[in-house]
Amino acid sequence: MYTEWASRLTGAVVWTNTPDGTGGGPVLPDGCMDLLWSEGRLLVAGPDTRPYVPGGPPRSWAGVRFFPGTAPALLGVPAHELRDLRVDLADLWPAARVRRLGERVEAAPDPATALEHIALDRAAWSTPPDPLLHRLVERLGEGHPVSATAAELGIGTRTLHRRCLDAFGYGPKTLARILRLQRALALARSGTPYAETAVRAGYADQPHLAREVRELTGVPLGRLLGGG
Repeated sequence: MYTEWASRLTGAVVWTNTPDGTGGGPVLPDGCMDLLWSEGRLLVAGPDTRPYVPGGPPRSWAGVRFFPGTAPALLGVPAHELRDLRVDLADLWPAARVRRLGERVEAAPDPATALEHIALDRAAWSTPPDPLLHRLVERLGEGHPVSATAAELGIGTRTLHRRCLDAFGYGPKTLARILRLQRALALARSGTPYAETAVRAGYADQPHLAREVRELTGVPLGRLLGGG
């Protein structure tokens, strides 16, 4: 069973996922990166451009999902180096430090809260998130075109692309597609008809929505939403 709640770290979400016998679905691209804990390991989930299906038998997870573009400053690594990857935190930080943090999470009554504390501690001395990137996510998330958003923010195309690679793991057009997908899924899950979902989310039409959903998630929209 998946549960999430707002973190004390601005824009982040704390979550847990425990096996419930129904089978877990794929993790879909959402523009975010996560700090993870499972079976005694601290890991980082990089930004996804395709669905991620965990291997092996079902297991319990705890995580902190960071607001898009904010994790690289906390982790000290550009997002594009972790694109479509799950890596041990010890591959990014000194092994001794990660071992101490792992012991702390292991001993905590609630691993998810312990992960949140790690994120809060890290954020306390890290460079604050770039407000320009936050505004970029907001505008693209609302459906504004990349070119118009770049002009509004006063940033050139090449500079924007480079900064997006570092912050999100891919360029602004891919970020816009992923945020549009999440917008469409929220509408469809609320019961909005697919044709209306396509228009409101910013697709040309319903077939365009269907193509994008299949390309970014690997399955048709109906199956993704549990309709077969």
